[in-house]
Amino acid sequence: MDITIKKTETLKDHPIDSGLGFGTFFTDYMFNMDYNPEKGWHNPCIEPFGPMSMSPATMVLHYGQAIFEGLKAFRTPKGNIQLFRPRDNFQRMNKSAEMLCIPQIDEAFILKALLKLVDMERSWVPSETGTSLYIRPTIIATDPYIGLRASNTYRFFMIMSPVGAYYPEGFNPVKIWVTRDYVRAVRGGVGQAKTAGNYAASLYATELAHKDGYTQVLWLDGVELKYVEEVGSMNIFFVLGDEIVTPRLNGSILSGITRDSVLTMAKSWGLKVSERRIAIDEVFDAHAKGELMEVFGSGTAAIISPVDNIKFHEKVITIGNGQVGPIASRMFKELIDIQYGKSEDKFGWTVAVNPS
Repeated sequence: MDITIKKTETLKDHPIDSGLGFGTFFTDYMFNMDYNPEKGWHNPCIEPFGPMSMSPATMVLHYGQAIFEGLKAFRTPKGNIQLFRPRDNFQRMNKSAEMLCIPQIDEAFILKALLKLVDMERSWVPSETGTSLYIRPTIIATDPYIGLRASNTYRFFMIMSPVGAYYPEGFNPVKIWVTRDYVRAVRGGVGQAKTAGNYAASLYATELAHKDGYTQVLWLDGVELKYVEEVGSMNIFFVLGDEIVTPRLNGSILSGITRDSVLTMAKSWGLKVSERRIAIDEVFDAHAKGELMEVFGSGTAAIISPVDNIKFHEKVITIGNGQVGPIASRMFKELIDIQYGKSEDKFGWTVAVNPS
């Protein structure tokens, strides 16, 4: 398919790098593509960023049939632009699509479209370390129909936003809050898909955490309410003695791209890594024994986020005297050095955005 390009007559002013938050500013252009059973995916177009018109009966508004991804573009010290693991994001998007009864996308074509879009928006990729261009590919159901079934039509779109740190704390440690009163997902559901409903399910408990002074919720499994799963916006890692432990993928945990990067890098360093069930009681017992050395999260938005406090019921533990641990520090530095092109990418994760 050929990609149509519709130029805007008015370009936006760019925010300064030091003034970037997360998800506030949006670039001049977006990518759109539609699906129907007769034509399949068709009409790919790069056009000015703007509202989309839809019927109040549009199915995504009523039944939540929506999936999305999150990835980033980075500016290297030489001024070049590169993406981090985009193929893995589109591969995961197709897995989410399968679970939500959404037609598969052509991953190679969408990567081509993304490279074209980022190339057109090169000036929006910020330069300061800690900043990047966040990319949000999304698919929504578009049938104007009120009735519970999978939609027949869909809209795929990609929007982009120059961003700074995801958490206000930046790379400083965050505080997380554990609850047995609420669950985000259960095995056999759509917890492993990156779908809108999973995030809606997390909002209420997250608000309670914020009111208690905590940044995020650490979710437990939805069946026994005892095994750690993930944090609202990232996967979680515990350093127990000399072992890095993260919950195994079980059908209700998102298979994080950064999670996989952490595991791959840790193994390449010769560190002991385990993907297994870990109960919240084991975490607190390890702390009591002096064996809980570090806790950190991983995700596209935050990259690596150290954790210094965990609250479970009325018990609060502090990890590493509130300081960032050596493994989280090394992981963060080496990941961002690859992402920003400051060190060799030994894993083949980056994709260059070559000027057209």
